[in-house]
Amino acid sequence: MNEYGDDFVILTDEDGKEYELEILATVEYNGATYKALIPAGSADSDDDEPLEVTILKVEEEDGEEFLVTLDDEDEEEAVYELFLEQDELFDEEEDED
Repeated sequence: MNEYGDDFVILTDEDGKEYELEILATVEYNGATYKALIPAGSADSDDDEPLEVTILKVEEEDGEEFLVTLDDEDEEEAVYELFLEQDELFDEEEDED
């Protein structure tokens, strides 16, 4: 994982293709860290299309962080719910201002 800036990463797939993604949020679940990501620049888009959010798990190998896909549907659902709860908290904080 090549990281630059606080909110953006470039991921390289198995075929060597690079993707620039923006990190929307990070949550902890069962001792692991998960990140919700969208294609860079899509949050700034004016169209009404829903954002394509990808949730990846952070794993560490030899001191280097890697983002990996979730293979367990139950884990994916639980983490997704945590991101939704976190988003509700952010909405309440904005409403109080």
